[in-house]
Amino acid sequence: MASPLKTGKQSVNLAASGARVSKIRRDPPPAKKEIAVRDPDEVDRRDVVIGVLTFALALFVIILAIGNSYGWTPQNYTLEWNAAE
Repeated sequence: MASPLKTGKQSVNLAASGARVSKIRRDPPPAKKEIAVRDPDEVDRRDVVIGVLTFALALFVIILAIGNSYGWTPQNYTLEWNAAE
C-alpha cells in the first residue's frame, strides 16, 4: 500500500490552544411578534354576511332609482294600522 505524502506544514491542534472568544458585542435578536390567527370559518361567515347585505342594499337603491325615474315614490302608499285587542 502507498503511504500518504508528508506536507511541509504542521497540523494545528485546536483543542490544546482553546478557541478564541469573539470580541464583537451583539444585541440579542428582537422578540418575534405574535401573529393573530383568525378562524377561517368565522372570516368566511362575516364576509358572506357583508356581501349579502351590500348586494341587498345595492338592489334596493337600484329599485328606488328606477321607480323614481318613472314617477313612483313611497309616498304614493298609505298604511292603515288596526290594532287587535
